[in-house]
Amino acid sequence: MKLKEVQELIEKEGLDAFLFSSWANVFYLSGFSSTHAYAVITPSSKHLLTDGRYYEKAKAELKDWEVVLIKGRATRVLKRFLRDKGLSVVGFESDRVSCEFRRHLRSTKIKWKGYSNFLKEIRALKTKEEINRMREGVKKSDSIYRELLNFVRPGVTELEVRGFIVSKIFEHGGSGESFPAIVASGEGSAIPHWETSRRKIRQNSPVLVDMGLVWEGYCTDFTRTFYVGTPDSEFVKVYNIVRDAHLFALEKVKVGNKLGEVDRAAREYIKRKRYGKYFVHTTGHGIGVEIHEYPRVYYKGEDADVVIEEGMVFTVEPGIYLPGKFGVRLENIVAVVDGVGEPLSSVSLDLVSL
Repeated sequence: MKLKEVQELIEKEGLDAFLFSSWANVFYLSGFSSTHAYAVITPSSKHLLTDGRYYEKAKAELKDWEVVLIKGRATRVLKRFLRDKGLSVVGFESDRVSCEFRRHLRSTKIKWKGYSNFLKEIRALKTKEEINRMREGVKKSDSIYRELLNFVRPGVTELEVRGFIVSKIFEHGGSGESFPAIVASGEGSAIPHWETSRRKIRQNSPVLVDMGLVWEGYCTDFTRTFYVGTPDSEFVKVYNIVRDAHLFALEKVKVGNKLGEVDRAAREYIKRKRYGKYFVHTTGHGIGVEIHEYPRVYYKGEDADVVIEEGMVFTVEPGIYLPGKFGVRLENIVAVVDGVGEPLSSVSLDLVSL
């Protein structure tokens, strides 16, 4: 990916090198996926250290990297590698390591500097290649959702619907779920992060489906709420408010606007319709190799004043949740392309009744 930008950032920070230990950043930098690998990046070189389970695979895939075999305790090998390279001022991901890992890194010959979310701004601006990967993933997710609408019927359990989603992800070439799919029916849809259960879907009941897959290392995230049977007037009213709030938020996704404006557009509309206290989460979040990335799309906090830039990719997902009754959430991934927000999904926001 943007390795040159990362190397320039390391040099700007006055570091000899940076040790990346999180799966997400190691994958982002190298394209190599494993449960035990470390990337050491200097202003002029790149190195991947991994154990015997992945060593041969890494050597075969990373032709232009130095690949080093880890034998024994990883921290001991890492410190010896850095000393042998003459790297004495080294950054590390302080927000991604355990206290024990940090303790084992201690060295009299290496000065460690901890950073939180070191790559957040670089990762927030996706390349055309990254956006195209995500667009392809969303197309697959859209197809699965359309097939799902033909599968759902009264008497099917929420877990059976999730099982259908998982099987279709692999059928469509995905490498798995980007998070455990939420299938929330009836009153369960009023709980934003309902845990998919053995509850049977009933006739004349809403169903909220929040799902995502991983395609070539990148996550998708998608939510629709539909109705099995004939929706009553209250459900239709709330659904239309959420749909319109989503569209008002989307209108604010433009280069130069602040992220807080996107959240406010949805939140203030819902508030005007007297459902403000039932919108209980942010309007969105960044997404990429991880399901939740910088920045948050919210009117509060340090990200509220972040200016929207070309290449940003985040979700827009307003919702209204009426305890004991039902909830409605409508979510798309939106990419900033040619200055404006482009929803990657082609699935309509209009209400579907089965």
